[in-house]
Amino acid sequence: MPVVDVPDPEFMADEEIAIFRDAVGKFYEQHAPPKRVEKWREDGQVEAEFWREAGAAGLLGMTVPEEYGGHGGDFRHDLVVLEQQAEKGVDGFAASLHNVIILPYIVRHGTEEQKKKWLPKLVSGELISAIAMTEPGAGSDLQSITTTAIKDGNGYRLNGAKTFISSGQLANLIIVVAKTDPKEGAKGISLMVLETEGAEGFRRGKKLDKIGQDAADTSELFFDDVYLPSDSVLGGVEGRGFYQLMGELPQERLVIAVGAMSTIEKALDTTVEYVKQRKAFGKTIWDFQNTQFVLADLKARATAAKVFLNDCIAKVLKGELDVTTASIAKYWLTELQGEVVDKCLQFHGGWGYINEYAIAKMYRDSRITRIFGGSNEIMKMLIARSM
Repeated sequence: MPVVDVPDPEFMADEEIAIFRDAVGKFYEQHAPPKRVEKWREDGQVEAEFWREAGAAGLLGMTVPEEYGGHGGDFRHDLVVLEQQAEKGVDGFAASLHNVIILPYIVRHGTEEQKKKWLPKLVSGELISAIAMTEPGAGSDLQSITTTAIKDGNGYRLNGAKTFISSGQLANLIIVVAKTDPKEGAKGISLMVLETEGAEGFRRGKKLDKIGQDAADTSELFFDDVYLPSDSVLGGVEGRGFYQLMGELPQERLVIAVGAMSTIEKALDTTVEYVKQRKAFGKTIWDFQNTQFVLADLKARATAAKVFLNDCIAKVLKGELDVTTASIAKYWLTELQGEVVDKCLQFHGGWGYINEYAIAKMYRDSRITRIFGGSNEIMKMLIARSM
């Protein structure tokens, strides 16, 4: 029995969802066995071929309407893909970024022509997506970006640099946050869509050497007078980028919370199993009262967190998730994730510091969640504004 024993919410108790969960789990087992995933960790990225395999198996574009080559599903299907990915230990595959963060920008904000042009290839895995927000001199403060996309004849010239870009080495369709009117603040920001193939002036920088997330490729990107056609502005109208970003960030932050919950559950399950076997001073580590009290406290808070998270997911399905609630979920669950993993590692003793133990990898991979998607300090600011 799992440590966090919260029944599946009613909205997940669907035979079609159960069938889909089984199919996704089998796909990961067949196409992402441990040896292949280990190779991704060594290489620092997932190979493009796996994306095409995932597309052929129906794991991409779950919520994209069928008329654009998608599967016409909802957020539950995205959750299944992410849940099974975590359960099977499939590191590096940026399904959450591609399916839950980037595709909705095009579905909800793209013109009809843009949807027909890009969505089918994003669903098949022929196009791998990324979104370029962060700059070397601008992190969570998007209004301070310096990347520009200035009118040039019938198109635009894109100039600037981005960093910490997930899938930056693999992506061949990149949504770039840029200023089409540098004199304006938020009103001057547009989302520019760049197809990288044959794009002169576009350059990928080095793959960044991170302390965790080994199989996930994170990169620098450079734009030196890159020409973009006039239909590259997402939605077809300049100046809407900031508002498009703000509209999609709640779901992005909830996805981070979902990932945090998966790690919390895995850390607790792994640790309880370990302490009930590992012996010290003639008895198991579990037999010590301190062990029981610490893990009982973590279970109690993790259980409450999962109930809250399920309520947030229900709000997404109803179209009711607001900025404040999403910020609370991202902030609270990632902070809890850090605490749970740290305390669970402590129970492993010296072995917890050895990379071949799952808890060590969780420890390294977890630290970034309090930073990306908007740092937790920003989350607290957003929460405070609602008070």
